[in-house]
Amino acid sequence: MHDQEMDKAIILVENGFEDVELLYPYYRLQEAGYEVEVVGPKANETYSGKKGGSIKSTKEPRDIDVNDFKVLIIPGGWAPDRMRTKEEMVKLVKDADRSGLVIGAICHAAQLLIEADVVEGRRLTCVRSVSTDVKNAGGNYVNEPVVVDGNLVTSRFPPDMPAWLPAILKQLE
Repeated sequence: MHDQEMDKAIILVENGFEDVELLYPYYRLQEAGYEVEVVGPKANETYSGKKGGSIKSTKEPRDIDVNDFKVLIIPGGWAPDRMRTKEEMVKLVKDADRSGLVIGAICHAAQLLIEADVVEGRRLTCVRSVSTDVKNAGGNYVNEPVVVDGNLVTSRFPPDMPAWLPAILKQLE
């Protein structure tokens, strides 16, 4: 099923990421045969999670050609709020969506989707506290464990992850 080259995934990172929302897809995608690049505002920088975990970025946005990738994951926590103030991170999400990459976004990740202007007219879910922002940005917010709209796969919070990851992997088939 896989080509000679491994399929590639992007996971976005910034300080304050929700540890489990980054680490679970990080390992799950590798298990599914993906080469995972951890992309932060700066390459080779260690970013800290809310719960004390940390991970080193392998690349920064300008190192990425979205056409080389199949999926982009946006973990939640406080990280999306920080990422949306960084033009290159926002542009990466915009480019990924335009190129049709599967985008997996959970919890507060909707903040970055809004900033990248990719929610208008789409069904999605997120953490309750961001639902009004989604509606104000023209998105159709629904309170469900996982929502798939085209290439966009969204969930609300960590307990939804057992539904979120399989939905992402199904979109990648």
